[in-house]
Amino acid sequence: MADSKNPPTSTSAFSPPAKRDSHIKRVGILFAGGPAPAANAVISTAANSFLRAGIEVYGILYGYSGLIDYTPEKPLEEEKHYRKLTSQNLKRSRNSQGILIGTARANPGKLISAPAHLDDPQLSAPLRRVYEGLCSLGIDALISIGGDDTLKTANKFKMLQDRLPAGAKKIPIVHLPKTIDNDYKGIDFTFGYFTAVETLASEIRNLLADAEASKSYFLTETMGRSAGWLSYGAAIAGEASLVISVEDIIGSYRLKETVTNPKTGESEVREIMDVDRVVARIVKTMVAREEEGKQFGVIVMAEGLAELLPQKYLEGIPRDDHGHISISHVNLGRMFSKLVTELFKKQTGRGRKVTGLQLGYESRCARPHAFDVMLGSQLGVGSYRALVEEKLNGVMVSVIGQLQLHYVPFENLIDAETLVTVVRYIETSSDFHRLARFLETYVDE
Repeated sequence: MADSKNPPTSTSAFSPPAKRDSHIKRVGILFAGGPAPAANAVISTAANSFLRAGIEVYGILYGYSGLIDYTPEKPLEEEKHYRKLTSQNLKRSRNSQGILIGTARANPGKLISAPAHLDDPQLSAPLRRVYEGLCSLGIDALISIGGDDTLKTANKFKMLQDRLPAGAKKIPIVHLPKTIDNDYKGIDFTFGYFTAVETLASEIRNLLADAEASKSYFLTETMGRSAGWLSYGAAIAGEASLVISVEDIIGSYRLKETVTNPKTGESEVREIMDVDRVVARIVKTMVAREEEGKQFGVIVMAEGLAELLPQKYLEGIPRDDHGHISISHVNLGRMFSKLVTELFKKQTGRGRKVTGLQLGYESRCARPHAFDVMLGSQLGVGSYRALVEEKLNGVMVSVIGQLQLHYVPFENLIDAETLVTVVRYIETSSDFHRLARFLETYVDE
């Protein structure tokens, strides 16, 4: 029944949205960065919203990888660089796994680190090729789906167009936040987060049974480069013995070291974790569990801790287009399992097997849970409402409360001088953080 205090605005609660006249005749949808569960709920619902309004939808295949190399001499090809999305090829896709239009990490804005760089023809050339490629397809608006790096690209794309001469075609852009890391400012939870948490939590529960049977430990490294939302969620739901993330490296757990910048040759001071102290904290948990008669457990560490390792652990580790170290080359779990095993033996005189494991990739394309499908679907609809109903440009679609849509301007999410997004960390004084501390093995620090 309709709420008498908030009656429907249409003549019937079952009336479909009214079709609107729009300058947008063809919209492009682009997905970039790592996969996330419910990606297809976002893509298909966004596409269907426009299709119902009589607007053509082109899915840009594999992120920016085709657009970034566009030239008039090498036009974009259907089914190689883009795909026309229809109600037929979108049917029953909201709950499907994978990404209908693929993804890639190509970054056309990687040379832009300040607004002035957009005025440099050489630095802005990749972004201009993206703009020209979209124009060649007749795209009137762009939906960007991705993480913080993709948000940065969307903002740079808008800023590039703000500099175009009067009368030039403008392609409004809206961004839909995607990351299983859930470290986005401007939205409480990102689509795919809860599915990824449950996938990892299920693995942790399996490892706990294994560990108990063999009187051993597993030290797992979960995804979560910048913040600990994923590791904390998995630890809480998976009943882990201890969870450690970047937010926990504060106070006496944080040190400083001087290193030489390989590009400039200048000395820089970087903040690092005290590895010995972190290892000691893990061993302290193990000893406390032994005193409770528990000779087993699972320790969860967020992969982002690798960024805080002293330089001696990072020699020879490659970096990607965004300047991030290749965490898969570090193998945090294996590194710490060796250190923990040695210290436990030294302190107790007893051996205890500690196995390091990397978890995460298996969670990125897991079958989405209901909430993520609902959230992703609402974000998809929000892209239509932002572009067509609200006629917005340069906003991120978000939800609050009972999936109530709202739109956050890029300038509220990105530093105006560095063009870098603001990471949303877990507050160590928050009840979410305190919940994890309450549920794990108690240690008196």
